[in-house]
Amino acid sequence: MLTPSPSVYRSSLAVFLVVVAATWWHPPHPVEQALHHSLTVVALLVLVLVHRRRPLPYTSLLLILIFLLLHSVAARWMYSYVPYDDWTEALFGVRLNEALGWRRNHFDRLVHLTYGLCLAPVLFAAFRAGGRGIRWSAIAAVDVVLSTSAFYELFEWGIAMTLAPEAAEAYNGQQGDMWDAQTDMLLATSGAVIAVFFSSARAARR
Repeated sequence: MLTPSPSVYRSSLAVFLVVVAATWWHPPHPVEQALHHSLTVVALLVLVLVHRRRPLPYTSLLLILIFLLLHSVAARWMYSYVPYDDWTEALFGVRLNEALGWRRNHFDRLVHLTYGLCLAPVLFAAFRAGGRGIRWSAIAAVDVVLSTSAFYELFEWGIAMTLAPEAAEAYNGQQGDMWDAQTDMLLATSGAVIAVFFSSARAARR
């Protein structure tokens, strides 16, 4: 298998940064968007430091950037107001929420599911590269996704505690769902389980 050149890595990161910059064009909620991007900055710094120490496989880099890209799009509209209904209507003539009978904006659910789907294979590959077995790597990958999802929900709660009630609701994007945090963690963990199932099967075949 051919290993992509460093320029491919740099090009992918450059495309990601351009798209993120585009999400800041006349932002409707600049303060909330900046708050959401606080962890994006941390994630990028960690990504650069890890990659300098031990270069990531190109697939792992792409998976991380895909998740961060979805997060960046969601952050522009505070997750709760991503206009995907307008997008599907413009493309297909159908408003997705009406077609599926949804009563809330579900873009946040997609992002949390994608977190598990994208991060778990990266972790699994890293653990396997470190000499760990397939089963250990799969369990550890799911555990890290669940743990970091719980940490993020606690981080959101901490931010919300410092904001006015209406601002806290807008930032957290609960949309009236008292089980929002638990649902988000469940989706992330489910995505991780699905991802490590296929990663484990592929590793076993090898």
